[in-house]
Amino acid sequence: MAAILNAKIPAGALDEKWTNHKSHIRVVSPANKRKLDIIVVGTGLGGASAAASLGELGYRVKVFCISDSPRRAHSIAAQGGINAAKNYQNDNDSVYRLFYDTIKGGDYRSREGNVYRLAEVSNLIIDQCVAQGVPFARDYGGLLDNRSFGGAQVSRTFYARGQTGQQLLLGAYAALNRAIAKKQVTAFPRHEMLDLVLIDGEAKGIIARNLVTGEIERHSAHAVVLASGGYGNVFFLSTNAMNSNGSAAWRSYKKGAFFANPCFAQIHPTCIPVHGEQQSKLTLMSESLRNDGRIWVPKKQEDVEKLRRKAIKASQIPEDDRDYYLERRYPAFGNLVPRDVASRAAKERCDAGFGVNETGLAVFLDFSTAIQRLGKTVIEQRYGNLFQMYEKITDVNPYEEPMMIYPAIHYTMGGLWVDYNLMTTVPGLYAIGEANFSDHGGNRLGASALMQGLADGYFILPYTIGDYLADKIQEKKADTAHPAFEEAERAVCDKMNKLLAIKGSQTVDYYHKQLGRIMWEYVGMARHEAGLKKAIDEIRTLRKAFWENVYVPGEPGEFNQELEKAARVADFFELGELMALDALNRVESCGGHFREEMQTDDGETKRDDQQYMYVAAWQYRGADAEPSLHKETLNYEFVKPSTRNYKD
Repeated sequence: MAAILNAKIPAGALDEKWTNHKSHIRVVSPANKRKLDIIVVGTGLGGASAAASLGELGYRVKVFCISDSPRRAHSIAAQGGINAAKNYQNDNDSVYRLFYDTIKGGDYRSREGNVYRLAEVSNLIIDQCVAQGVPFARDYGGLLDNRSFGGAQVSRTFYARGQTGQQLLLGAYAALNRAIAKKQVTAFPRHEMLDLVLIDGEAKGIIARNLVTGEIERHSAHAVVLASGGYGNVFFLSTNAMNSNGSAAWRSYKKGAFFANPCFAQIHPTCIPVHGEQQSKLTLMSESLRNDGRIWVPKKQEDVEKLRRKAIKASQIPEDDRDYYLERRYPAFGNLVPRDVASRAAKERCDAGFGVNETGLAVFLDFSTAIQRLGKTVIEQRYGNLFQMYEKITDVNPYEEPMMIYPAIHYTMGGLWVDYNLMTTVPGLYAIGEANFSDHGGNRLGASALMQGLADGYFILPYTIGDYLADKIQEKKADTAHPAFEEAERAVCDKMNKLLAIKGSQTVDYYHKQLGRIMWEYVGMARHEAGLKKAIDEIRTLRKAFWENVYVPGEPGEFNQELEKAARVADFFELGELMALDALNRVESCGGHFREEMQTDDGETKRDDQQYMYVAAWQYRGADAEPSLHKETLNYEFVKPSTRNYKD
């Protein structure tokens, strides 16, 4: 089975792989690029940068946006920053150090070749974005500033206050608009990809739905690029935007694209805690806050009880009675340990009874020490908009009282399996950014999502896609009247009509919330064999009830947001089951995947490199068949896998 997966990692020295690979893959001449069509699905950082770059190169590009504007892509929610190995702080950063921190942060479950390339092109991203006018923070002398993020002991994160993702997306959006104005790119806002179309086993187009009119459309191309983001909303409550979903990738999986490492979902440690049953999403507080904020809980149980009764405020608890548990457990990294480590540590304190809000599921993020050390003005300059956002949501002034935070679902490291060229197991189908699995392993370090999205879109895919398209110059774009398009459209319409015809008694959100409860309880921060098996059984039972009793109002061929949600939740049931199956199969703890059976005496992750040092790539076998597992062995030539240590 392993022979099916060819990652196409170039041989040779680590720092020469990408350069040599670019030198030896095929290219398409400028005159021939005009003959070739590419579909890009998604307009976040990966999709917008890819569409703009491919259009500028001369390809004929169609880009599909699920929102009314690319500016509303979920990339804007990334607050804290983007990594690059510029070493502007002169603190001994380097491309190799960024590579090593990323490999280590992912708990040695990612490819060396991909991760080194990511680190290598990171510096180009900063130059590109500065040229676009992205207003990165600058120091007193006018040079670009940096701050620290989890999992690193150097300052390499470039930022624009607490709105880095938004500013980077505006840069990519400007580039995309320029390409649209020059008619190099055709934009389709408010369109959702519903299925992938294959002809002779190759990706030749998509079926899309106009979300305004409800019309089903056919679009063909010589290649399809998925930049549709991750699947964190399978948990219902997450930091993702409400319309973020995994359906484009999932439906491609059902057409033959292998799905890799689905169980690797990231828990972010710095979110505003859940506050009620009617809540529909969670709000992320940037990891950048851990630069100057200190995380703690009371040492004394009586103080915890007083806090829960609101008999005292956190600021009234003396310094000696505070447990700065990350600083205590991980002295070398302190509050800047990676996200998975910080999340599990918060859960451990809350499970032990030291959670500080009414539910017992919160810890403090305190800036009093930083304000005393630096002054309130400096903290306002660094984090002012984040503090304002927190106060608007909670009605607590974080300059006077600590923030309350708790871990929540944030990012998914799993995704469609891709090779070094970012092509999936379906020829002509590419996946970039969070839609693929390639760069983060078991855990993504903070400020690396923006880096990967822009690296893939600006500096990797525009090179590698030419190697495939060089064979397609004489090939005409597929006719949308081809039977494959008719069959795919018919299947899409049948599914939507089936959902509309059920007319049951429960809403789509009711079933989505129930699925989210199962996922968080059994496939969340801590997993064990019995719970995962129970999750699979409960998901199957709930999915059956959904298809028998969901209520979707409306008729075919009209504006219908409930129908959009219903189709996505139907996919989430299947995806959630695969996540549980993958987690059940991986009997080790690594990164964001924590099996309670596999932990050290002090509660840290315990990997099993002998059995599980591979990428788990799942192949769809049909609705009534178990998926097949294929394994891509991870070979480490340049780093030695070791137990992650953030204590020394």
